[in-house]
Amino acid sequence: MSTLATPSRLSRRERERRGTRGGGSRSVPVPLLAPALVAVAFLLLPLAGLIVRAPWGDLWTILRSSDASQALQLSLWTSTVATGISLVIGVPLAWVLARTDFPGLRLLRALVTLPLVLPPVVGGVALLLAFGRNGFIGRYLDQWFSITIPFTPAAVIMAETFVAMPFLIVTVEGALRSADVGFEEAAATLGATRMTVFRRITVPLVAPSLGAGAVLCWARALGEFGATITFAGSFPGRTETMPIAVYYALESDPDAAIVLSLVLLLVSVIVLVTLRDRWLRGGTTQ
Repeated sequence: MSTLATPSRLSRRERERRGTRGGGSRSVPVPLLAPALVAVAFLLLPLAGLIVRAPWGDLWTILRSSDASQALQLSLWTSTVATGISLVIGVPLAWVLARTDFPGLRLLRALVTLPLVLPPVVGGVALLLAFGRNGFIGRYLDQWFSITIPFTPAAVIMAETFVAMPFLIVTVEGALRSADVGFEEAAATLGATRMTVFRRITVPLVAPSLGAGAVLCWARALGEFGATITFAGSFPGRTETMPIAVYYALESDPDAAIVLSLVLLLVSVIVLVTLRDRWLRGGTTQ
């Protein structure tokens, strides 16, 4: 005898599909429709302005120009390196936050996610005070090893990592908390070491969220402005990333500013499409 599907047994996608077909339960109340349309217009009209005012005929010429091309290349490789660093050190930190318990864990979690709400310029100032030539760490790097970090490509990577890595950590930590630990416990009872369990079981379980977090981290690093210009400055071909180039191009070459903005807009759209299930819909590891 077949059993009837109850609401608790229906998947989220099935409930959404049935609700959409139902019509009435998904209709928009009239008092909410007008402000919703205003919100859509407010968010989309500025983006439409970029598309309308874009110099489409000179698009490739501007992108091949010296400053725009250098800013694009610098942004792409620094954001990629920042994402790689975030994966190497951020994923283990996410595991610690999700799977361990020790005094001060809540404080550590708050401090790790602080760059999410901290103004980027403040983050740049903090990096400068820590790793600048007179910083409490930077002075020793300069005196002992003749290493100067500020206003170098390394400073760009550090600034981007500082502001972008928390996005990866939050995404992966959430996935680890919601993942089924039964597989990990079964592997452990069969004699697998903790690192083997992490590599062979844990990482594949959270792989979708890990990928989503990495893409989000990369996009945030690509669009970073405040911390970068404060800690790394703006030297064309050396530390001038795309957002910084857009800022200065508005004064001398508005067409170049529009083209670079379109590139960043395209990247953002790709990120949103990629993450629509894992982020916008509150993705899980299932």
